[in-house]
Amino acid sequence: MPTSLTGQRLGWTLALLAFAQLIFALDLNIVFVALPEIGSDLGFPGQTQQLVVSAYVVFAGGFLLFGGRAADLLGRRRIFVLALTIYAVSSLIGGLAGSPITIIIARAVQGIGGALLLPSTLALLNTLFDEGPKRNRALAIWGGAGASGLTVGALLGGVLTDGFGWPAVFFVNVPLAGIVALAALVVIPRDPAGGPRRSFDLPGALSVTVGATVLVFALVEGPELGWSSPFVVVAFVAAVLLLALFTAIEARSADPLVPLRLLHNRSLTVGMAVTFLYMATFGVLPYFLSLLMQGVHGYSALQAGLAFLVPSLAIATGTQLGERLTTRIGGRTTLLIGFAVGAAGTVVLAIGFDPDSSFAALVPGLVISGVGQGIVWTAMWITAATGTAAHEQGVANGIASTAMNIGNAIGLAIFTVLAELGTAGKSGAALREATAHGESFVVVLTAAGMALGLIVVLVLPRHRATDSDAVSAGRPPVVAG
Repeated sequence: MPTSLTGQRLGWTLALLAFAQLIFALDLNIVFVALPEIGSDLGFPGQTQQLVVSAYVVFAGGFLLFGGRAADLLGRRRIFVLALTIYAVSSLIGGLAGSPITIIIARAVQGIGGALLLPSTLALLNTLFDEGPKRNRALAIWGGAGASGLTVGALLGGVLTDGFGWPAVFFVNVPLAGIVALAALVVIPRDPAGGPRRSFDLPGALSVTVGATVLVFALVEGPELGWSSPFVVVAFVAAVLLLALFTAIEARSADPLVPLRLLHNRSLTVGMAVTFLYMATFGVLPYFLSLLMQGVHGYSALQAGLAFLVPSLAIATGTQLGERLTTRIGGRTTLLIGFAVGAAGTVVLAIGFDPDSSFAALVPGLVISGVGQGIVWTAMWITAATGTAAHEQGVANGIASTAMNIGNAIGLAIFTVLAELGTAGKSGAALREATAHGESFVVVLTAAGMALGLIVVLVLPRHRATDSDAVSAGRPPVVAG
């Protein structure tokens, strides 16, 4: 049940949660533009620089369910503050790193911090704000901050790397995360005391965390190491066995990590599918845009960061439209609109993936696709949170976030392989042309994936949640405003 707060304090709480999301989004992009300098300074061969990115992705993906359950059982504010503390400490270690192994470990720990931060932030939003227009508005502001973080990350990464060297992209997180963690102790209400004692389901937590981690590892490293690599094959087999074990444990547990009855909530299951498709399609576009700008057109880190202003502003606009549309016409129709606009814009975007095209050729597609992306982003989190009791919001958001992360890993694994099919043995202008054409091809395929999202969304019911739906879900009836 939403906690009773004064309007002013609730506003400060929302601002703090939005700023935390900005930090989270900033950290996703800020390292990309610094990779070449990190590799040069620390002696990374070109093909292993991706480990700086994948270490974060692997551990963030593996610990999301753990983070969601921890938020429900140990307290949302506690886990929120812990996550930011982990961010600050690991960022400090990353900035001081003098070897590849140190920076990879720092990024892995940052990933764990991210896995604790995202579900705890969403759980706070979904319990402090009543389901309906208030929560929709809060999620739109939170989503807009995330879109701004993508811009700030790309831009700030270029500025800091050019002006102060790559360690600055890590050091900048230390004061930001520290300030938000301290402010949370003052602004965010204390976690409720007491309540029924519940177990943490340690066997379930271990099996799903390790299983999800090795699965994401296999998906991320498959394109680099080769799908027949012993490491990748063993990781896939281990993931299947561990996730099967997790399912068996959950079916028998008196207090499971992930109550399987949650999956009977159609909003949550469709929300999971949408978050998966979102990151497998929209979520891979920044990677290929970065390759086009820096690898094909030769943009500097700063120029690439500036170029990302266009899609990020479009996404931020879309997040606000997503809130207004969801409140007025419902999540189902809003998601249909978002995917349709996004697919059309992404097809237009593919036209600009030409080795001789200017940035202006990308702008129409970036704007249209970005607006669609923002609409889907807000609507999918509203959908995923609908109908879930307050005391299980953490694990529900952990489920949706895990699907999102695995979607991104699978999308990148498939599309990077497809994009590189025609580049073997080429160099110079021929390589640039082949790279651009390969990327254009996969961008069209992502549009096809967005069209698939239209079919998935049709599973959602047309009507809004009723009072009886709310009571059966274990929460009080909500009066729509």
